[in-house]
This record gives sequence, C-alpha cells and structure tokens, in this order.
Amino acid sequence: MDSLSLDKAVFELSEAISPKIECTDCGNCCKSLMVNIDEEEANNLSAYLGQSRAEFDAKYLDKGESGRMVVNAIPCHFLVGNSCSVYEHRFAGCKEFPAFHVPDFNKRLFTTYMHYDRCPIIFNVMETLKIDSGFKQA
Repeated sequence: MDSLSLDKAVFELSEAISPKIECTDCGNCCKSLMVNIDEEEANNLSAYLGQSRAEFDAKYLDKGESGRMVVNAIPCHFLVGNSCSVYEHRFAGCKEFPAFHVPDFNKRLFTTYMHYDRCPIIFNVMETLKIDSGFKQA
C-alpha cells in the first residue's frame, strides 16, 4: 500500500472507530503521553488558570536546552479521573492524538505502536487495518 492510500485508510478507519469509543472511559493518553507545548499554548493556559507565566512554567513545565517545553508530569497535571480539567484549553498535542488525520502515517508507525496497547482507538484502527489489508503474520 502506498503512503497516500495508507493515510486515507487510517483516516477513514479512525473516523469510523473514534465515535464508538468514549475516551474518558480510560484517559490512557493523558496517563502516558509526554506533550510538547509552545509559547502560545503556555500563555493561553496560564491566563485561563489565572497564573503568571513564570508561576505556570515552574509548576507545570520542563524546558530543554533547545527551549522546547514539555508537561513535567506523567500522568498529566490536568487529568481528573479520566477527563481533562482544562479540555477547552488543552494543548495541540492532546487535541491531535492519535493523529490519524495527519499525513505521512507511515513515518509515525513506531510512535503509533508505542500506544497500541494503551489507546483503544489506535488498537482498533490497527487491527482493522490488518484485516482490511490482508495482513498475514509470518
């Protein structure tokens, strides 16, 4: 299967499978993902929480030497039960997960399989893709 056909297949499977799965039944992505944050996202959430950026950064972020920022806790600070307490203000990486709508799926296979046993959407998309593509285990 070529890259464009694969992208189309996983997107269509995700669109069919995702509505059947209630993410708040598990919340596993929030319990296991390391999320990258950009300046605008940090500014928006710190403002929503009524915190200065310095206060927000000290409490919730780690910064690498390159300036990249990541949430400094796994599970995420904002996970309450299995739901995001800042859902309307969540980060782009959270909104995009599991990213079956993003092109070049074939370049993210390793990352996808890292979450295969954690995310019911990923599991079901990949298992259905195996069936649909005629995958045969060696």
